[in-house]
Amino acid sequence: MGPRPLREPSPEEDRAAAAIVHAAYTVHGALGPGLLESVYEACFCHELGKAGFTYTGQKPIPLVYDGLVFDEGFRVDVIVDDKVLCELKSVERLLPVHEAQLLSYLLLREVDERWGR
Repeated sequence: MGPRPLREPSPEEDRAAAAIVHAAYTVHGALGPGLLESVYEACFCHELGKAGFTYTGQKPIPLVYDGLVFDEGFRVDVIVDDKVLCELKSVERLLPVHEAQLLSYLLLREVDERWGR
């Protein structure tokens, strides 16, 4: 069993999550493995748009460290409806470092609270 969410998702977040999973399966089923992440990202975003969702790709997220603000601390692959962060991977197998990366993004995002900057 995976980690428990920090809070219960809203109905909008649940709807977005279902569309995200559907888009990922649709793209992978159509294209298969072996392409660059950027190809999957473009097709994934296209599927989300067809489903009526808004998305932002490669969004820079600021990082605050020791009182300094770095405008581009990291880039989120896709943010859906300004609610759900998606980190896309084009790898044979997910590794613990991939989970650590996503958790770090979420923690930094929670600390900073500046999606729209």
